[in-house]
Amino acid sequence: MNLELKKQIERIKKQPNAFIILNALQNLYEEEQKERMYFYETVSENDKAEFINGKIIIHSPVMYRHSNVVSNLSFFINTFIVSRNLQAIVAVEKLMIRLTRNDYEPDICFFGKEKAKDFKADQLLFPAPDFVVEVLSKSTEKTDRTIKFNDYQSHGVKEYWIVDPENEFVEQYVLENEMYELKEKTSSGQINSFVISGFEIPVKAFFDKQLNNETMRHFYLLLEKLL
Repeated sequence: MNLELKKQIERIKKQPNAFIILNALQNLYEEEQKERMYFYETVSENDKAEFINGKIIIHSPVMYRHSNVVSNLSFFINTFIVSRNLQAIVAVEKLMIRLTRNDYEPDICFFGKEKAKDFKADQLLFPAPDFVVEVLSKSTEKTDRTIKFNDYQSHGVKEYWIVDPENEFVEQYVLENEMYELKEKTSSGQINSFVISGFEIPVKAFFDKQLNNETMRHFYLLLEKLL
């Protein structure tokens, strides 16, 4: 139980109507679980869907610049972990993580060896990743910066990148003492992952086609060394 949750519980305990609050929360929980089961039963592999605070959210198609950033960055990460034989897993957009209350399909998520070794081929729901990247769009930015930010933090996601493809910058948050600390907010230079040791990439390679191609060649060379 993290510090913020303990504070919330203490605030409720001090209320004279604490048991009324708890009863209302229990009723809310039961109703949400019914809706969550309906979500599991009806969502298909073709849907980009999430279950957030009791509501089923169906996402609209993304812009090309959003898709391009996700595709490029996932390639860089995946190529790096293969070249280093990290035995980790990188998933893009369609893998659903199940947290205490909510279910998300992050743009990119990374599971280190310790978590990845227990995954099954037919598994549909996954635990909190070690590292998550969300690429902003107008319809998701508020959720990415608030609900998901707090949820990833409270469930121990060690590193969280928020990438803004329109304004071309990245924010890097790292979990320290159960709270996210902003380590970088930049549109230039190199960014180094805290979770994926040794992984670094020029921020401009997320967005600039020429630098992206140069970075691609660098990562292809990493793969060629394995052959």
